[in-house]
Amino acid sequence: MIETPYLLFLGDAPDQLAAKVAQGIADWRPENAVGQFRMSGCNADVGLDDMTLAQARAAGARTLVIGVANRGGVISAAWKEVLIEALGMGFDLASGLHKLLRDEADLVAAAQEHGCRLHDVRVPSVAYPIADGVRRSGKRVLAVGTDCSVGKMYVALALEDAMRRRGMKGTFRATGQTGILITGSGVPLDAVVADFMAGAVEWLTPDNDVDHWDIIEGQGSLFHVSYSGVTLALIHGGQPDALILSHEPTRTHMRGLPDYVLPSLEMLRDTALPLARVANPACEVVGIAVNTKAMDADTATDYLAGVEQRMGLPAVDPYRHGADRLVEALATL
Repeated sequence: MIETPYLLFLGDAPDQLAAKVAQGIADWRPENAVGQFRMSGCNADVGLDDMTLAQARAAGARTLVIGVANRGGVISAAWKEVLIEALGMGFDLASGLHKLLRDEADLVAAAQEHGCRLHDVRVPSVAYPIADGVRRSGKRVLAVGTDCSVGKMYVALALEDAMRRRGMKGTFRATGQTGILITGSGVPLDAVVADFMAGAVEWLTPDNDVDHWDIIEGQGSLFHVSYSGVTLALIHGGQPDALILSHEPTRTHMRGLPDYVLPSLEMLRDTALPLARVANPACEVVGIAVNTKAMDADTATDYLAGVEQRMGLPAVDPYRHGADRLVEALATL
């Protein structure tokens, strides 16, 4: 188990989106974090108190969580001094990066010297099966996005919250490092060998009560040439009964791909739904989740109204306004 509370390490994150791991923990499990640690040049802020390592340790922090998700998942050389100092002060380290803590000899040596633990949450811990496509009992919903990092995890967590308040059965199923750090379990899907990704999603969402919803954390985008394979594994392995389209309207290009524009919501619907119906012919698109964080309240309201009129589906910002209307749409299935 990864011990809480956390100190969230933002390092030298170049922008707010790069700190999405820390932001997710701060937004959904604030009780698990005492503060944030930012290096010189950090352009992100998740709204927690800035702390030194000593201050955080005095406040009870047990684990320094690397809250940055950079392209390629590397452990920056500039971070090493802080990480080694933290181990020397008794912090455990936790990371969801592709570059593993346990592969860094200096971090391993410091952890052994000071009796600390290194947690790599992006390491699969189960021998997942190959998907067989057999239908499972229970219901499943998946958010699919026009791009990466548009708020698919927030959609899923907001759905779980709204379902619980209504007395419905719903379980958030984490498929990425942030979700795993928030909930304590899940499948690090993008670290699973390709042939077993869909099977891992089947394993994560087994047979359940007929009125129970597995709320599957979305990843990547079918339109993102770097990460589309993970998305397709979620669609086929998850066999969703419902899809929610997820979008961030202020993007000028795909995340990390300046030569690629985002698809329209219509293109996403018309691409994702036929693929979902390969595994579940009854699948439907039930709503649209829009990340309006970069918009003021009036602009967001007008934009959502326009999308809803155009698409004929409920359109909400589930973090800003709640996911009740999306849950109402799910309840009709």
